[in-house]
Amino acid sequence: MTDIAVTGVAGPALEGELEPTLPAVLVRRARDTPDALALRKKTLGRWKPYSWSDYARRTAAVASGLEKLGVGPGDRVAVLSENRPGWVFVDLAVQALGGVTVGVYPTSPPAELEYLLNHCGAKVLVAEDEEQVDKFVEIRDRVPSVEKVVVLDPRGIRTMSTDGQLLTFAALNALGEDATLDDLDRRAAAVDPASAAIIVYTSGTTGPAKGAMLSHANLTAAAVAAREQFAVDGRSEVLSYLPLCHVAERLISVMGALGSGYVVNFGEGGDAFAGELREVQPTFFLGVPRVWEKMMASVEIRMADATWLKRAVYRHFTKRGAKLGAKRRRGGLGFGGSISYAIGWVLLYRPLRQKLGLLRIKDALSGAAPIAPQVLEFFWSLGVPVREGYGQTENTAQATLTPEGDVRIGKVGRPVPGSEIRIADDGEILTRGPGTFMGYYADPDATASTLDADGWLHTGDVGDLDADGYLTISDRKKDIIITAGGKNISPSEIENRLKVSPYVREAIVIGDRRKYLSALIGIELDTVANWAQQRRLVFTTYEDLSSKPEVVDLVREWVDEVNRDLAQVETIKAFRLLRKELDQEDGEITATAKVKRTAVAAEFSDVIESMYEGAS
Repeated sequence: MTDIAVTGVAGPALEGELEPTLPAVLVRRARDTPDALALRKKTLGRWKPYSWSDYARRTAAVASGLEKLGVGPGDRVAVLSENRPGWVFVDLAVQALGGVTVGVYPTSPPAELEYLLNHCGAKVLVAEDEEQVDKFVEIRDRVPSVEKVVVLDPRGIRTMSTDGQLLTFAALNALGEDATLDDLDRRAAAVDPASAAIIVYTSGTTGPAKGAMLSHANLTAAAVAAREQFAVDGRSEVLSYLPLCHVAERLISVMGALGSGYVVNFGEGGDAFAGELREVQPTFFLGVPRVWEKMMASVEIRMADATWLKRAVYRHFTKRGAKLGAKRRRGGLGFGGSISYAIGWVLLYRPLRQKLGLLRIKDALSGAAPIAPQVLEFFWSLGVPVREGYGQTENTAQATLTPEGDVRIGKVGRPVPGSEIRIADDGEILTRGPGTFMGYYADPDATASTLDADGWLHTGDVGDLDADGYLTISDRKKDIIITAGGKNISPSEIENRLKVSPYVREAIVIGDRRKYLSALIGIELDTVANWAQQRRLVFTTYEDLSSKPEVVDLVREWVDEVNRDLAQVETIKAFRLLRKELDQEDGEITATAKVKRTAVAAEFSDVIESMYEGAS
């Protein structure tokens, strides 16, 4: 373990409290506001509502049904599904039984599913549909722990298993149809808050995924902290779209929703996301950097094709909005600023925000990965108050958040209520608080190397604290590049600058032990294809498009522009365009679209070496 520095900062104490488990919180919601809206699910274009009593009743039935299948305290139940109400019914039902919910990314290939099911020893698998069941069938003989498979949507599955291993979600509900709210309350009351509630598998960028165990106490503490930091209540709404097996979406769609009572909308997902965002117009929205980047790119591309008048209005009010955004980040617009913003609201901000689905936003958050300052400044120029948060699976996404009245772009805020931050002697960020995880499932060595005897979580990130307790993150400790000249360089900052372009999707900076930096760049297919079509460039595939000299020149112009704002040692001296999109099944990216640097470096080693041939 690294020695811990003395300097650090603590957040305010947690002021509120909730019931000891999330199922107990659900019971209270159902009793206090039984008819209030809790969830919506869009199916075939129509939104189906669920009240808090519906939510609790369905959870009670699933808990009773799972108990009759033999699920009890400590048993693991895996969920392999896109976001939907059934996902959270199962999650809370398992927790109410004292079991442990294990989320699996629905994009996981069969080999990864096999590893996760065997590693956690899942007793029951809840699969969404035929596609997910087929993955299980392929590996069925190699996952002996799975006794039952519950299918949420059995359409397309011609025959269920003759040995009784598969059953429908409707059949599971029928097993527990007599369960009452009192039954759910009784089961929840018997659960030890200090026991494991969920296992969240990390993205595994440097090796096999590890299962972080989060307790019931971790989850309820996170719910309280979220309630104290955001202006959310029963009138607020969110759109659930990031995978629920990721801790960030679990925080928004389950913990935060139960703690604050807001409405969670489940759309049909996929390509429908942008339209559903416009339809729901949430008041609270969490976007990972990729989402914010793509929104910004869509606006820039649309404006490039707009009339000269629209472009002039856009340029004027975004420039004016940038100045207003700087004032807003410091606490307020003032009278003159409010008048200026009102004019911009009519002519630009309102129509543009409505098209993006951000018209009603009161709280917006960027997290899960670093984001370029230019992207945040763009949304602030439209009046969308995007704050940065920092956290990990291992601390229930509870580390820091930018305060509402003092937003400092480039910094990820101060410690959240109940949490502490310290910087180790080597620059590593350490956190401690009620969200700190229990450890990694069946991996005591990894736990010991991450969680020390004093309860400090060693995050693996490098950063520093300023005099006001604001945290700045430099990069992942393992990703810091040390050039042949001995210079330490943070690749993520350069990569984020490169990805600001609407034409760039991926950027991987290379340079460890090299004489200069280079980059592998992946183009954004949609926007580059549109650019090429406007110039009558004929292409067939992604590889064909990325090999066009005109496209290489397009990216080169952007790389040169980024280089102008970088120190000489940080500039990109050479780059190559990737001839394929990075893919999870090929082991190049994780389910959360994080690049597996080692795998990419190995796969494209010949391309990388070509950027250094003849270097002096």
